Amino acid sequence: MGGLRQVAASFVVPGPAGVAIRDRLRVSQVDAAVLCEVGLFLGSLALGDLALRSRQGLDHDAASWAVRKRELTGCSSARWAGSITRATHDQWALARRGQLAEMVWLRGQITQIEARLARPLGAKANKREGLHRGYGSRAQWHAKSRRLHALKVRLAGVEADWTEGRVHVVRGGKRLAHLRHHLDGAGLDVNEWRRRWQAARMFLSADGESGKRFGNETIRVTDTGQLSIKLPAALAHLANTPHGRYVLDARVAFQHRGQEWLDRITNDRAVAYRIHHDPARDRWYVTASWQRAPIPVLPLEAALARGVVAVDMNDDHLAAWHLDVHGNPVGEPRRFFYDLSGTTAHRDAQIRHALTRLLHHARRCGVAAIAIEDLDFTEGASREKHGRNKRFRRLLSRFPTAKLKARLVSMAAEQDLAIVAVDPAYTSRWGVQHWQKPLTSRNRKITRHDAAAVAIGRRALGHPIRRRTAPPPHDQSDRVGHRTVQARPGTPGREEPRPRTPGPRTRSVPPDAERTRATRTPKTVRDVRSHQEWVQDSLLLTD
Repeated sequence: MGGLRQVAASFVVPGPAGVAIRDRLRVSQVDAAVLCEVGLFLGSLALGDLALRSRQGLDHDAASWAVRKRELTGCSSARWAGSITRATHDQWALARRGQLAEMVWLRGQITQIEARLARPLGAKANKREGLHRGYGSRAQWHAKSRRLHALKVRLAGVEADWTEGRVHVVRGGKRLAHLRHHLDGAGLDVNEWRRRWQAARMFLSADGESGKRFGNETIRVTDTGQLSIKLPAALAHLANTPHGRYVLDARVAFQHRGQEWLDRITNDRAVAYRIHHDPARDRWYVTASWQRAPIPVLPLEAALARGVVAVDMNDDHLAAWHLDVHGNPVGEPRRFFYDLSGTTAHRDAQIRHALTRLLHHARRCGVAAIAIEDLDFTEGASREKHGRNKRFRRLLSRFPTAKLKARLVSMAAEQDLAIVAVDPAYTSRWGVQHWQKPLTSRNRKITRHDAAAVAIGRRALGHPIRRRTAPPPHDQSDRVGHRTVQARPGTPGREEPRPRTPGPRTRSVPPDAERTRATRTPKTVRDVRSHQEWVQDSLLLTD
């Protein structure tokens, strides 16, 4: 047991802090032309502001922010300038967090490679002593030593950028910029790539403001669905209504959370809007978002008061099982399958469908919580940890752990279900060891994922994963300790004996035999014969 790591305590995941809904804009050609011109103009302003902020580095303060905002206000408006500078700060902060994550990852890779280079060729790993395995051949050792040098050079550059506050950001996306040099492989021409590039570099986002009409003065959506935009000062000639506003012909109708959105804008509460273009489908969309009041986190005891539905997340399905408060599996295991191949939209739809079925199953079971593993594969998909097992590393890389957990928390909050995160240590191994064989029967085949779900649920409920403790060492009494750990110490009746079955306690006579002997009907030929031998016919006695 000395080699086992400490298992962290389970906790209830906090609910979502914001809401985002989207609707399609069926705009006309004139509206699309105006939106493109406004988006590209504001995108150029956002690009210049981001470059200026990046050059300032760590020397940025409130005074420099005011100067940048004042310069943008002259050619746009005060609200557009505020939205642009706020988006710039968010982008710079995101880039800084990415640098920090990259430094942590590089240092971990360097540490692992150095530890493996120090071991002899072909040496086996020793987890108890903390020794890594050695490389398999001299060629592999040489290749890893070169990779170590490249990682150290890369780490030095990232650390220098971090110290100076310098970030590297590409408006429009690094992947799309890299795609410009590989158009043949992507099946695109220059015009199609340029349309995507311009759409990605547009800026049509406006933050909301409480107390203003319909919660937003820059991009306004009324309760009747009318969408209007406050044009920048340089494009005021495009306005079709007074006060420099352009009203679109398209109407907005949010189907999802539409009533919640309508309540906010009716009370003039802040709602942020973002208009974006999908050049592949040639469609325009508007996204509304707002912040929610912090929801009090449900205590762990209250969330688990009615049992839990435990879920083991896998590459192609979710294995779920309902457990009662004592940690016993109830009913049959459920599996919710999905397919992670194909496009991103297809994967998102598959995950949403699987999570919807899982939530409906939890509501039918009558529980108030769903238990999942607190997984994080950001460091577990490395080449140094799994070697040449490309298939397994590809599986970990494409498994959307963060997206799945975030979407599950958001969807469960709407169903009044809590999400309990447990430590994933040894759940699969101990689940197979203690639960797969006992739960398998002639008519039910239990997989290792179903057994892992039971282990996850028992850990969330606070029970040990193993089924029963060892019997008392002296005799069959309870002098040393209780034989079972299925029930909590405060459960009524846990120390009482089993209920007595009525009737005599003999093997020859079943319970309640005297009461049912006169009315019992023999079921076999042998029973009929024995009954006829012992009961005499009254007619024979009269002769």
